Amino acid sequence: MPNDFLGHLRNALSDIEGEGLYKRERLIAGAQGGRIELQSAGGNRQVINLCANNYLGLANHPEILAAAKAGLDTFGFGMASVRFICGAQTLHRELEQRIARYLNKDDAILFAACFDANGGIFEPLFGPEDAIISDSLNHASIIDGVRLSKARRYRFANGDMDELEDVLKLAEREGARFKIIVTDGVFSMDGYVANLAAICDLAGRYGALVMVDDCHATGHLGPQGRGTPALTGAGGRVDIVTGTFGKSLGGAMGGFVAAAQPIIDVLRQRSRPYLFSNSLAPAVAAGSLKAIDIAEAADDRRALLASHTVRFRNGLAEAGFELLPGETPIIPVMLHDARRAQDMARELDARGVYVAGFFYPVVPAGKARIRTQMSAALTDADVTLAIDAFKDAGRTLRLIQ
Repeated sequence: MPNDFLGHLRNALSDIEGEGLYKRERLIAGAQGGRIELQSAGGNRQVINLCANNYLGLANHPEILAAAKAGLDTFGFGMASVRFICGAQTLHRELEQRIARYLNKDDAILFAACFDANGGIFEPLFGPEDAIISDSLNHASIIDGVRLSKARRYRFANGDMDELEDVLKLAEREGARFKIIVTDGVFSMDGYVANLAAICDLAGRYGALVMVDDCHATGHLGPQGRGTPALTGAGGRVDIVTGTFGKSLGGAMGGFVAAAQPIIDVLRQRSRPYLFSNSLAPAVAAGSLKAIDIAEAADDRRALLASHTVRFRNGLAEAGFELLPGETPIIPVMLHDARRAQDMARELDARGVYVAGFFYPVVPAGKARIRTQMSAALTDADVTLAIDAFKDAGRTLRLIQ
């Protein structure tokens, strides 16, 4: 390997470090939960976890563990193949049909991750004659998936329905054959819910399809946790839903697309991440099936999650922190400067609260933050301790009075 290449990379890493943008991973020495065991030089220590996507607290649920173990015993450890060769089990098909019923769609198709689902959906379905119209704050996986397609690309400012209508008119003037509006259901860095009712109204007016990435909603938002289409009343007007089993629905891994039957059938024939990736491990599929059953009936967990969300948000706002508005369990604490976000994360870590600083390129430059996430795995006492830790750390860093 040429030495100048490695030197180039070392210089790039040094620049990242100098700009205060270097990301360091910490290690959890046990299961995911509201409280976790964090590995440290002085030995493992317990901290309150405010930065997992474990919204319903199912990541270590005993019934899901039992289902995963049973799946392991019956169906084995791994598939060692892609689906269309010899990697499809009855378990995989059962999971596809179950998530489709849960979301009121004809069918679903599994992927190794929702990143792959979003990355593999556009190229098979849309060609150079078509228009993909994407919210400017959509997830990186949508951005990458759109880039892989040959369709014409349009963007509209986050949540700006007037600009969306202008772009729809432009796509029509430019002769688009088919049009699809693509949006996150919940914008993961900000916690905003997309205005799906208005989006679907415009889609109906201009003959466009609607696709929603509902990774940060499926399982915990809307009636029975059916996500933002159900939450916003958009329901059956959303044509395509992509999502994950890696957050509320057990927290393991795996993604899906749920849609009308012809859409799923074409993806099964032509979506490259599906065709060229191993099938989900049987234990993951079995555990995810049980997670859907639990989530569908988990009104008590959703109520606890909502209570934690309101109390934590109110506690930080009253203390003087700058928060982005919203009602989801994602509560961003805006610090704007990357070093300040990392300093705050370290101060909270010292007080037994586990958070992560988010900064460029994960969020725009100057928009650094601590993105906190509530979980039904937390207790009321955990939330109280976390609020107090934020207040103390904020005063230490002179972020609040």
